[in-house]
Amino acid sequence: MRIATWNVNSVRQRLDHLLTWLKEAEPDVVCLQEIKCQDEAFPRLEIESAGYNVAVHGQKGFNGVAILSKHPIEEPRMGLPGDDEDAHSRYIEALVSHDGKVTRVASIYLPNGNGGAEKYAYKLAWMERLRLHAAELLKLEEALVLAGDFNVIPEPRDAKTPAMWVNDALFLPETRAAWRRIANLGLTDALRAVTDAGDVFTFWDYTSGAWRRNEGIRIDHLLLSPQAADRLKTVAIDKHVRGWEKPSDHVPIRIDLA
Repeated sequence: MRIATWNVNSVRQRLDHLLTWLKEAEPDVVCLQEIKCQDEAFPRLEIESAGYNVAVHGQKGFNGVAILSKHPIEEPRMGLPGDDEDAHSRYIEALVSHDGKVTRVASIYLPNGNGGAEKYAYKLAWMERLRLHAAELLKLEEALVLAGDFNVIPEPRDAKTPAMWVNDALFLPETRAAWRRIANLGLTDALRAVTDAGDVFTFWDYTSGAWRRNEGIRIDHLLLSPQAADRLKTVAIDKHVRGWEKPSDHVPIRIDLA
């Protein structure tokens, strides 16, 4: 089973890119973030025509997450538990069955956290809610993949120039500590399970020639439960997608599970 995650930065603006990449990479399941549209505006027909079932948790103009699957999507859950007043569409979860194996997949668009103390507090609170929910999911002892744009640079090697990010909410010590608390529940960072290499990035800013200079960071991740990690075969980043015309600033990262 091939599972991918991609912050498309507006699914309607990048629809041609998405359809091209779906045909090229042939993922079984795709977690999308920052779709930036309400459910009814999601290009469901085009994506279903490409062979995918769709579950969407959208929001007008901002945020928004979705799960695409070649296989039936069961028990979709919209929204992260823990705050009934949180109106942001940042989390969707579902079960996907393939070849007799059931995998629980979540698409996550974690808050950026920059822009002031209130936004950073929201980021940290959201991460704690994710930790608590992940702990409950792990009790199910099933294959679990938490995939998405986590807006977290876990380590200095995950940035081309770490010094550029020391005051950024993606790289603050409190952010990385919250990331470790989630991972330390027993989750495996899929990419770090297969490589210790630096210069492995999923995001290049639109400004300052970041793409041309490879001034990237790794903020899109797939965290695996022990049952999913035992099935991990390969991890790949489709970096070339960033070089397409009018691309997202993120690129897809995907795993293959046995």
